[in-house]
Amino acid sequence: MLWEKVVRRITDFVSRYVSEAKAEGVVVGVSGGVDSACVAKLCSLALGSERVLALIMPEKGVTPGEDVEDAIALCDDLGIERKIIEISPAVNAFCNMLGCADGIPLANIKPRVRMICLYYYANSMNRLVAGTGNKSELLAGYFTKYGDGGVDFLPIGDLYKTEVFELAEFLGIPERIRKKKPSARLWKGQIDEEEMGISYAVLDSILKAMEKLKLLDEEVGEKEIEKIAEISGAKKKEVEMVVEMVRANAHKRKLPPVVELRDLL
Repeated sequence: MLWEKVVRRITDFVSRYVSEAKAEGVVVGVSGGVDSACVAKLCSLALGSERVLALIMPEKGVTPGEDVEDAIALCDDLGIERKIIEISPAVNAFCNMLGCADGIPLANIKPRVRMICLYYYANSMNRLVAGTGNKSELLAGYFTKYGDGGVDFLPIGDLYKTEVFELAEFLGIPERIRKKKPSARLWKGQIDEEEMGISYAVLDSILKAMEKLKLLDEEVGEKEIEKIAEISGAKKKEVEMVVEMVRANAHKRKLPPVVELRDLL
């Protein structure tokens, strides 16, 4: 019953938001992972499959073949139009122009290239870009600014990653997708939990404790860290790591600051 209500609220929101924007539908990046699978399914439920376009955007040598296979199978099962765009030529062009080295700057080019592709089709078809980010990623800042963070709305943005897995099971997302280790595929073999140094289960328990204590946008001291650890059951060093992630990436959750000048003019 809970997930029925969640699905109804999300689909009602998507339908209303697209209608109010006078858009014809949505474009969503489908990666073969659980988040994008849920968003594609929810959007098709809300709008009808004919108003959802899926872009499958693999990178040669990085994206596993099974991801592409799973993305294609999901789109075909949902009856939504799909386009496959291999992003390596664009990534390589940027690297040749900028002289990219390995590391985060190069990795971040990839989701930004994908964002450009999504908005090209959204603009040309009078559609909106449906984001696939979840609450765990948004709060921890585990996304690329103006990359996968550059979207028009976030259907599952208030669901923690562990909750997304529950939703996926309710929606009937294939087990092969649900059982994959989450990965942004920023480089070959990249796994989210290994990169962050913490499991989503522990991350979510800490973030939920911070949310309960209203500490997500507040200064967190030693006393608060101990309280978070007590509520979440996580180790102190894990809490400290997550608190620092939330603090350091706060800028990703806000509009760019503007210097106020009205009092001078």
